[in-house]
Amino acid sequence: MELAEELQINGEGEEMDREPLPELPRREPHLYRNHFGGTVRRKAYIFDGHGDFYNKEWDLTEGRGNEFCWYHVELPKGPQKLSQSAQQLIGVLCPPLKLQDILSLVSNGPFCGHVDGALVFRVNSPGPPASDFTFRIAARITEHSVITVSLGRVPRLGFSPVGESLLSEIPSVESPTNLRGEQKERDGIVIREHVLEFLLTMNHSEEADNPVPKSVSNLVVHIIDTHVDHLQDVVTKLEIELDSVELELDKGGFALKKQMLDDRRFPKMHVNLQRLLQVIAHGEQVFPRVKEKCSTKQWFSGEDVNSLEELTGRLRRLKDNVGFIANRVTAIQAGLDSWQAEQINKKLYYLSFLSIVFLPLSIITGVFGMNVGGVPWTGQNDPTLKNGFRNVMLLCIFMLLLALLCFSFPALYSRIVTWQRRRILRRSWSLNRKSFISRTHGIGVQERRGYLRL
Repeated sequence: MELAEELQINGEGEEMDREPLPELPRREPHLYRNHFGGTVRRKAYIFDGHGDFYNKEWDLTEGRGNEFCWYHVELPKGPQKLSQSAQQLIGVLCPPLKLQDILSLVSNGPFCGHVDGALVFRVNSPGPPASDFTFRIAARITEHSVITVSLGRVPRLGFSPVGESLLSEIPSVESPTNLRGEQKERDGIVIREHVLEFLLTMNHSEEADNPVPKSVSNLVVHIIDTHVDHLQDVVTKLEIELDSVELELDKGGFALKKQMLDDRRFPKMHVNLQRLLQVIAHGEQVFPRVKEKCSTKQWFSGEDVNSLEELTGRLRRLKDNVGFIANRVTAIQAGLDSWQAEQINKKLYYLSFLSIVFLPLSIITGVFGMNVGGVPWTGQNDPTLKNGFRNVMLLCIFMLLLALLCFSFPALYSRIVTWQRRRILRRSWSLNRKSFISRTHGIGVQERRGYLRL
């Protein structure tokens, strides 16, 4: 019953830290703390080449015969510089690795090539390390060992016993309490709602269901496969989030839409989608080159080369899916922008209506509030002041006509220019017509004389 409760949803629990065999003594995961900040998690496996694996010490040695080793370093997610990540790798992997190996693993951007005799590839996005849409995975591959570096936890990357898998258990749903406060007991593991929500966002099984690699080529395919699955999980979460947002927008009102506009939710989501597209584009550049270079290795099987080709095809389909999501986000943002423009137009309409109501009133109060003589209905009969109101009104009419002339001057100017052009065209056409008639008349006279001027 407690197995479902022990499932870590927030990603802090590491499934890689489980021991592969029950009879082996349980060891704590290797943690490397340094003065550069953060905790570097590291894990070492040794595979016998026959389907079994064991935990081993962190000595960075290679396997012998059919055995091969895997050393994984997990850099912490946080606001740290790239140089700090490089210093953390130097403290964990040196010796025996050299500085060129460290730089090839930790640098940003796509890369695939041979460094110091080993095949190195990386798919590192240059985004902020603390972002959920920044992905970094790098690997150094030799015939008997693999060293990988990731930013944060990669789901399903490690291995654990099959008996510890939640997916292999018989599930049971929590029964609601009845009126007497009693609860029915059912057989099986109780699956809570938040656990189901987490499992529905996964595009893969748990670590316990991972097939144990029997060769280095199987391990390389497994590493790339988990990276693609990780990207697929993020895309699935985005689709679920976008569906819920669309439902909220359909049911929500003014306050919800204004809150989304103020929070800039969809522009931020669009930026995250662009980062995700960049990671997928890096994978499209790197993984075909990995396939080409691995196909020349004798220890890399042809079946795994085909698997790499299938993973590249999955990336292309995933890129198309992310493009569709980006179009949906753009459409929703356009709808919110049009809604905001409509709200502004309504406010301007109300303001214009108020202006229409109060503008005549303000004109009347301004006219009868003038400090001049001769204002009607005020009893000002002084002959020396009776023309003051008339003069002020004439001045106002003059200023009004001047303002109207200034506003209508561009239209008048364009009409005058158009009329002048038409006049010039008519004059030129009349002149051309007269010259044409004179020329045709001369040609007729020449034809009658029997000659035609060329």
